[in-house]
Amino acid sequence: MRLALDTNVLAYAEGVNGAAMQGPALDVISRLPARENFLPVQVLGELFNLLIRKGGRSGRKAQSALLIWQDAFLLIETSRKVMTAALNVASEHRLQIWDAVILSAASSAGCRLLLSEDLQDGFTWNGLTVVNPFSKTPHHLLADALEL
Repeated sequence: MRLALDTNVLAYAEGVNGAAMQGPALDVISRLPARENFLPVQVLGELFNLLIRKGGRSGRKAQSALLIWQDAFLLIETSRKVMTAALNVASEHRLQIWDAVILSAASSAGCRLLLSEDLQDGFTWNGLTVVNPFSKTPHHLLADALEL
């Protein structure tokens, strides 16, 4: 099953936005099935800003972290088609455009799940379901994928 990650999962893994969440985030990431994990490029841009703004890292250190994540996952480009679909989902569901870009990119790559703590848990659009990977009771699809 194809999965995509939202920025908050990687931010937690980097120790930003709550040091207590670093362990759980790294645990989720370590359990992801090989070759089925995707990152919308939007996530990398957002993570770069978080690492500098909230994490206090230099541009070089933030860049180094992004290169590691970029090598660990398959990337999903933000194409014209992705942006058009993002505009539609943002308008229809009153989402912020950058969240909609992440949703649209993940859907375009055939992902079944988007792991995100920030978006509405259980929201389904175009075959993609948003799942909070830190929920006390994991979504059944995520439990299957992570073999919980």
